[in-house]
Amino acid sequence: MFLLAGLGACFAGFPARAADLDAGGLTFRDFALNDNGASFNRGVDPIIAGGPNQVSSRVAVVDSAQGLARVQFGSIKVELALPLGWQATEDWERGVAYSGDKRYRLIIWRVDFAFEGVKDAEHYAATKTGSIQARRPSIQAQARKLGDGTFLIVYENAPRGQGDSEARTVFDLVMQRPGNPKEGILMTLGVPASDAARGFKLLALIKQNTRISW
Repeated sequence: MFLLAGLGACFAGFPARAADLDAGGLTFRDFALNDNGASFNRGVDPIIAGGPNQVSSRVAVVDSAQGLARVQFGSIKVELALPLGWQATEDWERGVAYSGDKRYRLIIWRVDFAFEGVKDAEHYAATKTGSIQARRPSIQAQARKLGDGTFLIVYENAPRGQGDSEARTVFDLVMQRPGNPKEGILMTLGVPASDAARGFKLLALIKQNTRISW
């Protein structure tokens, strides 16, 4: 287990090996804008979406009572729940989602661990953690292995991006394909540092409501 000390609120009371993430009693309604899914029909923001070939992702279900929409990223064969008020786009290799104010931003894509030069999800998580800290020594990183074999990495003091007013906290979830250690999914959620605890709980909600067609 590759662990660094002192992450603070996000890992407070969180054991080195935990069954799963915990939303702490929050639901998607705590993050949603009740617009009946209208936000998912807006045009693509090229700055946030990250490329010229992005298209809006398909919304399978809008559940206003639960404050969520189930969104299908067809190119990577992943369906997940997002708060109402968000937007979601994709290209041929990844899905992108973000809150209406763009303070919360999520990226999800498939990972070929062999192509990345690592043997499995654990090796990938350890290598990525070390690589980022080597490039940016000011970033603090810590990792945990969950009971289902997923690896959670938290990066503190990540640099702010365009339009951000403060430093960021970034969460990585590295999920390995059952029965095939060479393939996996990487889900990355970035939030303002001051919202790290809430972002951690939102990540738990999204993870619990993610379906992957391997």
